[in-house]
Amino acid sequence: MDIRDASTASRGAGGMIAVVEDDRTVRTVVVDYLRGRGYDVRDFADGATARQALASFAPDLVILDRMLPGMPGDELLRDIRRRSDIPVIMLTALGSAGDRVDGLERGADDYLAKPFALRELELRVETHLRRGRTAQSPLTPFAVGPFRIDPAVRRITRDGREIVLSGREYELLLFFLKNPGRVVARDEILRDVWGWSSGDASTVTVHVRRLREKIERDPALPEFLLTEWGRGYLFRVGGTAP
Repeated sequence: MDIRDASTASRGAGGMIAVVEDDRTVRTVVVDYLRGRGYDVRDFADGATARQALASFAPDLVILDRMLPGMPGDELLRDIRRRSDIPVIMLTALGSAGDRVDGLERGADDYLAKPFALRELELRVETHLRRGRTAQSPLTPFAVGPFRIDPAVRRITRDGREIVLSGREYELLLFFLKNPGRVVARDEILRDVWGWSSGDASTVTVHVRRLREKIERDPALPEFLLTEWGRGYLFRVGGTAP
């Protein structure tokens, strides 16, 4: 069961957010700031407590510290991803490019290194929630080559078989399916899929790699999602002969 299907208490005007952070000062500042912006915020000091709570209530977004006592943030993220595609923003003191890539590969939708500006966190929260609300709008299913997209339930199949996608992977694949046969730069993808005017291009690279593992017969020799070196990516609808 998707944890978003669980019953929940009434939400704040901005939506419900779960904050999992063991540093009391950081947790208090983030929670107070977001509540002041109209969000219903539930906070947890460790991964095990958060995991138990997330089995019975459904936040719209999770802000997750990577370095947690007991159950690490990476483990909690895996548990969330087994049940849901809700947006997860990771907070961590590990700020190198390699750490960001690793967090994204584990299923995080976004990544903020400490220390961070509260306004930046708020903008990223707003972006993810806005895209989530848009995605809930009923839309007519359509097909692109062997792919069939049902936006109302955020479901994509290839040759009749469902592709299991995280929220960000779904949005990225949907973007490519709406732009077949056109080379798109990483900056354009960051802007249209992530809603960022600027950002780390490795974010796109990691998600493209994860997407290829799910839609290609051989991710090392992609048929559909091709790299155009120095330019970006090209989604070729027809693929190549098997």
